[in-house]
Amino acid sequence: MQNASRDPLVGEAALEALEGITRLRIAQGKKIVDVQLAVDQPTDEELLSLLLGRSGKLRAPAIKVGTEMFVGYNYELLSLALL
Repeated sequence: MQNASRDPLVGEAALEALEGITRLRIAQGKKIVDVQLAVDQPTDEELLSLLLGRSGKLRAPAIKVGTEMFVGYNYELLSLALL
């Protein structure tokens, strides 16, 4: 576990968090963006635009569950991650 306020992932270092991840679910307001990394093959630029907030840091919360990663706050998204 990593504390985002004390040791944030900044810029391209956020891509390292995707090691071993096959599916990425990201909250964008009320909608959820679902990215199958092997199928969709997004570029690093596309991934960074989804993963990083305005400050250039990995958006919080970021939760890894098995081979899935959930990023951003959305009640429905967090329900998927935690239940």
